[in-house]
Amino acid sequence: MTWHDGKYVVADDPIVPFIEGDGIGPDIWNAARRVFDAAVHHTSHGTRRIVWQEILAGEKAQRETGEWLPAATLDAIKQHRLAIKGPLTTPVGGGIRSLNVAMRHVLDLYACVRPVRYYAGVPSPVREPEKLDVVIFRENIEDVYAGIEYEAGSEHATKLRELLIEWSDAHIAEGAAIGIKPMSATNSKRLVRRAIQYAIDRGRPSVTLVHKGNIMKFTEGAFRDWGYEVAREVFADVTILENEVGNEGVGGRIIVKDRIADAMFQQVLLRPAEYSVIATPNLNGDYLSDACAAQVGGLGMAPGANIGDGVALFEATHGTAPKYAGQDKVNPASVMLSGVMMFEEMGWDDVAAAVVTGIEGAIQAGTVTYDLARQMPGATKVPTSGFADAVIEHLSKG
Repeated sequence: MTWHDGKYVVADDPIVPFIEGDGIGPDIWNAARRVFDAAVHHTSHGTRRIVWQEILAGEKAQRETGEWLPAATLDAIKQHRLAIKGPLTTPVGGGIRSLNVAMRHVLDLYACVRPVRYYAGVPSPVREPEKLDVVIFRENIEDVYAGIEYEAGSEHATKLRELLIEWSDAHIAEGAAIGIKPMSATNSKRLVRRAIQYAIDRGRPSVTLVHKGNIMKFTEGAFRDWGYEVAREVFADVTILENEVGNEGVGGRIIVKDRIADAMFQQVLLRPAEYSVIATPNLNGDYLSDACAAQVGGLGMAPGANIGDGVALFEATHGTAPKYAGQDKVNPASVMLSGVMMFEEMGWDDVAAAVVTGIEGAIQAGTVTYDLARQMPGATKVPTSGFADAVIEHLSKG
């Protein structure tokens, strides 16, 4: 697989590295892999196939190599350009830093992309979940997730506190822990540029910049300003700012608007149909994508991808759920739908559509894992592997 003029050039038998993941990772990955292979075979009548190459990260890597994230894993992703993974363990507090964050930084996967939409039949806590259909572009490299922080009472935190008080008369409690929130024009603009281009490519009507710029004026406020600069300077012929929309309408152009982050949480509940593509800094995007996912069935139905220029890593968005490891119990739809995103990135839209058809068919037939079955009267509860069987049965019926 190669990268040329902003697109992947894919052979009929590409090598795709995979990380099965920790905890429930092997269960959901094995189910998803069977679905992927069946969808590729079905849509191509056997002329295409994926050559899967296992690479290691997380607990399995630690057991077999003594490293949580071997260099060979990163090299394989760089070489083959697209990869997919299950959830990986990250301790809270001390210990290893998040492997997910580390891979994003090392591979420069600057856009975390999270499509959130409703699939008919999935239980939801809201009355009209079908009105929510958004794709969230979350900046992946900067913000507080850059990991620049100093422990309370440490020498570095003490010195930094003194400097900040000297420079800005800041009010920082003695002995406080301190974190730094870097945000740059370069990284913010490329994120927004990708979001707007996605809206153009997929025929979506608007892009909303979500920020807390009313409080953090030089970081999140700058993110908003830089986003508007991209719209004006790069996409002026195909975008229109919300405050420029008049009685004549938008003329087929994409509306670019912005919302304050806390207000946006209310908006996606009360007026979800008004939003299509969302671009946001890292932390806001983390919260917002999970809040949106809760409306359409939870993280078990939420795919995700970390995308850079010419390299991408697709992943289940939920955790490792170690208490269910090896029980063939949990919902594999998140990693399956992440595979849908991967196939779309490859240009294999027919395969992506077949997988979606299979998932929708299984859910509408009421053949689901325990998390959905307990909320769906009359549903047939099946194991992880049984859900994969049902998806394969339905993927050819669309």
